[in-house]
Amino acid sequence: MQHFKTLSSYLQYLELPRPEHPMLSVFNSKGDGSLPCPRESSPPITNDCYTISFKKYVQGDLNYGRTKYDFTNGALIFIAPRQVLQWDNSVVFEQKGFSINFHQDFLKGTDLAHQIKKYGFFSYSVNEALHLSPKEEKQIESIVENIEVEYHNNQDVFSKEIIISQLNTLLKYANRFYERQFIDRKEISNDLLERFNSYLTDYVESGQSQERGIPTIEQIANELSVSQRYLSDTLKKETGKTATEHLHLQLMDEAKNILLQPKKSISEVAYELGFEYPPYFSRLFKKKEGISPTEYREKYKLN
Repeated sequence: MQHFKTLSSYLQYLELPRPEHPMLSVFNSKGDGSLPCPRESSPPITNDCYTISFKKYVQGDLNYGRTKYDFTNGALIFIAPRQVLQWDNSVVFEQKGFSINFHQDFLKGTDLAHQIKKYGFFSYSVNEALHLSPKEEKQIESIVENIEVEYHNNQDVFSKEIIISQLNTLLKYANRFYERQFIDRKEISNDLLERFNSYLTDYVESGQSQERGIPTIEQIANELSVSQRYLSDTLKKETGKTATEHLHLQLMDEAKNILLQPKKSISEVAYELGFEYPPYFSRLFKKKEGISPTEYREKYKLN
């Protein structure tokens, strides 16, 4: 897989203009202008840059998980360093919007270098982009214009500090808008939780847990066609519990049913659920239920 260590080499590969700063590029369409068009397709690649881009989708099939959405409003997309990128020529975007690319070293020595890693949306898939309302578009665009002014003007000792400050503001607004999106798409959040629980139930009942062990959150997310970080964030917003917590709760519910089969030992129950070490299963069960598997069996075997 090809990897690009510098911003210039990455933009050159994309067939985009050279940056005016070695670690920062800003493309912004205004009036009748349009964004420069990158190459139509690419095999999997990676780079050491962050990308924040806003474009309006106009043609092609683009799904959000397993659900199709109205993409008439703009989609704000966040890409982190070393995230695998791949695209083909089936999706067409209106060449209006903006694209900000900056090397990870551009943030060195700033508070944002640490803060940016806490924003979960940099781990989301492209089809889990932030869909902005017209009002939100205007707020983001005003920030980008401030960044663009500093980028194109004669840069001085204050330019980087101002640009970093504006990027920080942009990301804070994006975080707020994602919170709104989680609320607006509550129906999708509920559907994701149902699919999560259904997958785990089928996984255990089909014997896969005994053969392959407990599924990882990454594995479950792949089966549900969402990214691992988005799955956890969505479930956390909807229920207050992370994907890992839901996994444990579901396993404990399955354990209760199996424990009431008296011919199976505690170790057999643990192995059937995919636990490699029965003592870990017993500790987790007691932590979640307040009593040990043996105590649970004794308490409910006569009911």
